[in-house]
Amino acid sequence: MEEEEGSTPELRERKKSSSLENEQTALQTLPEKTRDIPPMRRSPKYVLFQRFAKLFLGCLAAVTSGMTYALYLSTYHERRFWFSSRQELEREITFQGDSAIYYSFYKEMLKAPSFERGVYELTHNNKTVSLKTINAVQQMTLYPELIASVLYQATGSEEVIEPVYFYIGIVFGLQGIYVTALFVTSWVMSGTWLAGMLTVAWFIINRVDTTRIEYSIPLRENWALPYFACQVAALTGYLKNNINTSVERFCYLLVSASTYTFMMMWEYSHYLLFLQAISLFLLDSFSLMQADKVHEVYRIYLLSLFLGYLLQFENPALLVSPLLSLVASLMLAKCLQLNVKKGTRIARMMKVMYFYLIFTLTVMLNVVMKTFVPHKENGHMLQFLEAKFGLNMTKNFTMNWLLCQESLQAPSQDFFLRLTQSSLLPFYILVLIICLFSVIQAIFRRINGKPLKEIVTLEDGRIGERPEIVYHVIHTILLGSLAMVLEGMKYLWTPYVCMLAAFGVCSPELWMTLFKWLRLRTVHPIFLFFPRIMTELSELQEFYDPDTVELMTWIKRQAPVAAVFAGSPQLMGVIKLCTGWMVTNLPLYNDEDLLKRNENIYQIYSKRSAEDIYKILTSYKANYLIVEDAICNEVGTMRGCRVKDLLDIANGHVVCEEGDNFTYSKYGRFCHEIKINYSPYVNYFTRVYWNRSYFVYKINTVISFQS
Repeated sequence: MEEEEGSTPELRERKKSSSLENEQTALQTLPEKTRDIPPMRRSPKYVLFQRFAKLFLGCLAAVTSGMTYALYLSTYHERRFWFSSRQELEREITFQGDSAIYYSFYKEMLKAPSFERGVYELTHNNKTVSLKTINAVQQMTLYPELIASVLYQATGSEEVIEPVYFYIGIVFGLQGIYVTALFVTSWVMSGTWLAGMLTVAWFIINRVDTTRIEYSIPLRENWALPYFACQVAALTGYLKNNINTSVERFCYLLVSASTYTFMMMWEYSHYLLFLQAISLFLLDSFSLMQADKVHEVYRIYLLSLFLGYLLQFENPALLVSPLLSLVASLMLAKCLQLNVKKGTRIARMMKVMYFYLIFTLTVMLNVVMKTFVPHKENGHMLQFLEAKFGLNMTKNFTMNWLLCQESLQAPSQDFFLRLTQSSLLPFYILVLIICLFSVIQAIFRRINGKPLKEIVTLEDGRIGERPEIVYHVIHTILLGSLAMVLEGMKYLWTPYVCMLAAFGVCSPELWMTLFKWLRLRTVHPIFLFFPRIMTELSELQEFYDPDTVELMTWIKRQAPVAAVFAGSPQLMGVIKLCTGWMVTNLPLYNDEDLLKRNENIYQIYSKRSAEDIYKILTSYKANYLIVEDAICNEVGTMRGCRVKDLLDIANGHVVCEEGDNFTYSKYGRFCHEIKINYSPYVNYFTRVYWNRSYFVYKINTVISFQS
């Protein structure tokens, strides 16, 4: 590195002298009358003004795009739910499933007499799940709710805005930052802010596949991904060659802050950072950038993991994460390489075995950490992956239920059709192929001992030698591979598809690379269009669910304060939010005990006896049972994925080998039989409320057998 740095001024002198020679040669070839005319040179003030104007317009466009998108989300949300004209209960019902749980804890923090007392009650929570005390802050990653509640009270917003508007307003604002960060990333890569405009256009056009903000506002990913987008934008600038020292320092600080914040906002953030670390590792392995920068990012990972471990109540998941094992292995391998003299046989062997060494060290460290650190992290995830790839066929209800979730299945043809109709997918594939082949060319140049150019100009046609481009190519391939297996990963992949495709379309350097291959002259294509979204805002929509409103009203008026409710996890989340009553289970899938509770409570839709169901419910101290007609009479579009089908398979009441052969069960389906009101069901359960969608039964404490 020292020799290369020392030779840099000489290279610049040669380039400068050669350009002067070219100018002299060109002048000699001109007619005599034109030789005496001095060449047009722009003044430094004009160049400075031009750069400032370009930067100002780009920043203005980026901020305007983010603010406009946030305003659009707010308007669309209002038009869809008629939010401002609803009562508080009707507004809260719009939060479904796990979203309801997150918002309920935000409400509890606002009701607490002090911030310290509110945090204590959340970390020692025994009022949410029956017979269970949980650290809700750690287990459910409630740092967004803690921050939102502090901001709401510290800014004096109680007198200005309602809590729900403040909460969703923060999330919509973060989505605006998300879009702005994607804009900036594409701008930094292409050199033109027109690429950022195209990124935003494609993002909004394909927002069904880029974000879940319209359906589940409080999701952890909606809080976390904007920070990850800021981290990627800062990392893109940090990886660039020959950037200003102050700009490099600013990018480094922004990468550090956004990495740590991202890790605190989402329990799965370290897996996404693991993929990013793999991308940087491959970038460093092929010597396509300065190794010092990569290792600085590794140090940021380690610091973020350490601080996250301390501030997340010594969360063992961060210690056994693959990110920690990989980064520790890379730092150890770097020490081994530094202690070996360059050019020796051992050094060449280490270079050849570098990948094997990193892989072995990473696996060993991860196994050691999982051996000595007590954890229950992701055991069900490993079982799911085994079932997903056909390595372990199971009749387990929870595993089969997860396999049937739309977000955990392979993407449908409609997904690719939507991306193709918006022209995003064709341009992305074209840009990816050009960049990938250029990267492969750069790798072969390095293998053959040829140095890479420190400054890649437009005429060179070597876009694959820019380290930030190589990083994005590797990263998008890794994310795309996961998105091809799990549809839920598309919300991580598709935004960067928009960004990479827009960068390529608006980058003359990419097209010059292609034209160099085709031996054509340079062309500067600019492609830009804007989405047609006004029709959606003009459509009147309405969220109408009177049955759920009636159910929540009945619970708040008639049920005892100490009552415990049992039912589907999605409904339990709404009950917890709207009433505050205790429930037996929650719609959370990162805890094995809660998953087992969900499976047991779901037995109310199976072919089990009244006595079996009664024993299950009383073991969780449940006082009321809620049966949903939508689940009991479900007509699923996917074969074998209805809740009652999965229960029949798990309980051995159906064999799915040669057709659907039902085995004999002397009991009918519980959710049907209990509605008939005959013995023995009336001995254990008493119906106390019903409407078109829900049937509520009180679980008898004293059983009186009737004939």
